[in-house]
Amino acid sequence: MLRPEDFFDLHDFSHREIFEDLEYVWDALKRLADYIQDVMTPDIEGSVMDGAYLIGDQIQIGEGSIVEPGAYITGPTIIGKNTVVRHGAYIRGNVLIGDECVVGHTSELKGAILLNQSGAPHFNYVGDSILGNHVNLGAGTKLSNLKILKGSVKVKIGDTVYDSKLRKFGAILGDRAETGCNSVLNPGTLIGPDSLVYPNATVSGYVPPNSIVKLRQTLEIVTRESRA
Repeated sequence: MLRPEDFFDLHDFSHREIFEDLEYVWDALKRLADYIQDVMTPDIEGSVMDGAYLIGDQIQIGEGSIVEPGAYITGPTIIGKNTVVRHGAYIRGNVLIGDECVVGHTSELKGAILLNQSGAPHFNYVGDSILGNHVNLGAGTKLSNLKILKGSVKVKIGDTVYDSKLRKFGAILGDRAETGCNSVLNPGTLIGPDSLVYPNATVSGYVPPNSIVKLRQTLEIVTRESRA
């Protein structure tokens, strides 16, 4: 239930080795920095437009990818093929991005893995998190990665609590999961494949595959008093 293959189809992911022989899917985050250093081949095969900022020499950008003006990328970072990093995006390092992804305006990535065709397209924060294939984050979605009370992030599933042994750990979203606008995933949240999160929802713990996290709110419209 908590292995990488329970969340992702890894057959077409060029960096599937990072998930090999893991009991818990979040353990890939512990490997991330070393893995990037091991496989990094600093090279810019894509198009970096004037006005984009690439900081350091530990950056790899695949064929067909585009980095728009105003984007800011620090290494070590690997970006696959045909991915778009839009104006105002901020990639802070130790980031592994697959093919045909989108990192959009004012979206920030740090210590993250994005599988193929996933997107953080508008005003997203993706910290110490993993997005599966075809995942889409609604505008303003935040994957919170640090507990207010500090300590390692724990994952609760029913009555069982798993200690990730990670001080910073955001969320795992399985293949084709989606979030609505302005949703927040608390540290250690796991969203199963093909699941949806309603806009403005705040989610913790484990959401099984093929589920919908619904948010119900009550609105009241009253007559405005005269200001005369």
